[in-house]
Amino acid sequence: MHGATLMDNPSTADTDGAMETRGIEPVPDHERRGRVRELFPTWVAANISVLLLTMGAALVVFNRLNFWQVLVVAACAALASFGMVGLLSVSGKWGGAPGATLSRATFGVRGNLFPGAILWIARFGWETINAVTGAYAVLTVLDLLLGVRSNTALIVVTLFVFVACTFLVSGLGRKALNVCNTWSTYLFGVFSVLVLGYLVATMDWSEVFAKPAGTTAMMVAGIGTIAAGGISWVPTGPDFARYLPHSASGRKIVGVTVSGAGLVMVPMVLMGAVMAVASPGLAEAADPVSFLGDLLPTWLAVPYLLTAIVGMLLINSLSMYSAGFTAQTMGVKLPRAMAVSINAVISLVGGLLLMLVATSFLGSFITFLILLAVSFSAWIGVYAVDMFRRRSRAVRYDAAALMDTGRSSRYWYVGGFCWQAMVSWVLALLVGLAFTKCDWFAGPLSDTPVGRYGLAWAATIVVSGVIMAVLPVPRENVAADADRSADAVADERPERVAV
Repeated sequence: MHGATLMDNPSTADTDGAMETRGIEPVPDHERRGRVRELFPTWVAANISVLLLTMGAALVVFNRLNFWQVLVVAACAALASFGMVGLLSVSGKWGGAPGATLSRATFGVRGNLFPGAILWIARFGWETINAVTGAYAVLTVLDLLLGVRSNTALIVVTLFVFVACTFLVSGLGRKALNVCNTWSTYLFGVFSVLVLGYLVATMDWSEVFAKPAGTTAMMVAGIGTIAAGGISWVPTGPDFARYLPHSASGRKIVGVTVSGAGLVMVPMVLMGAVMAVASPGLAEAADPVSFLGDLLPTWLAVPYLLTAIVGMLLINSLSMYSAGFTAQTMGVKLPRAMAVSINAVISLVGGLLLMLVATSFLGSFITFLILLAVSFSAWIGVYAVDMFRRRSRAVRYDAAALMDTGRSSRYWYVGGFCWQAMVSWVLALLVGLAFTKCDWFAGPLSDTPVGRYGLAWAATIVVSGVIMAVLPVPRENVAADADRSADAVADERPERVAV
């Protein structure tokens, strides 16, 4: 009965206005009027970042790949990373809740705090990187249009304004983000086509296609680097699918997610690779944006950067939107908009350190991507196995139990911990770090083929999933939920959806 009361509480209901008031609690069926196609602009917008240009350039300059190899790397990275995003997003429409909340069913209401904390900290870094990139884009526009050179005071002001705008947009919620994502998709698409046309007309394509092929090892490592950004979205995929009705197609969710992300990822990585042929130094530039002012005419560089600024603002808004849920799931007793403010402050402080103190943006960024992929991958393997087991259950996710953090919760397990999930997660995280090698860290297994090929993230997913699969199936505290109302049971009837 307490589950029905929670979900019928008008103070938590989403409204038809722009400001979303719903927090981490599951969305009741009568509010789940979303459509799968609405996910398309979300995942397009999640990849509108000039960092993809820099990463494409790095594949040519550092990995020494040719045009066709970069194409394969970009396509494989989009398929692998956002394929996982789409697949695990299906759990969002099963349970109607954010990924951070559904994860309680996997790790236990207390155990979920530990992977949640790691994911929350990692998200701070991602938001900081995006904030810094957005600030650099603003500084480049000011230089191109007004001749204003960057200085410490301007960096502080620019970064503050960018983070503040991100906070305001993310606080509006899902509906406002959907509108912004749709329009930014159109605008960025138009200017990306113009940039692509300019490159086609002005590039020395004989030089582009004359580059020799790189090694297979560098291709595989490149896939991991490009995919890391997508992997970081996997735990938050359910956040954007929780308003979908039970009847929504799982296959369509995966297809729309992959196609939306790939539509941006593949051409942008390729554009960065082509630009690197004309200007190899762009992969080692002091910032990841200013090179556009050198390679493109002002009439094209400025509007392209402006649309990219909007895109990066939306990326951070989507990230902060989900980070607010993670904070609430960890017990932060604040409304979602206030919880988001914590991330905004940390992004501001971290951004200032990266822009004013760090000596190499790209080096810091690549190191972060490597560690980011491993930290998220340990969660992915465990969650995926648990989700697979729930496909045929009558009650896939118990709404009341997800919000009950006491002993009466269905997901209390043993002392609030699902020991199978915790063991799988910890061991996989340690194995992943052992295979990892970056600028300032090298694990004891980093010189093995897995480490040299940059497959620590893949090994982490496999290890966590295999351990979770072979350990005894966790036993939920079903008896504690015997008093659930018949209406709640009816709401949770399994639907026939192909995953």
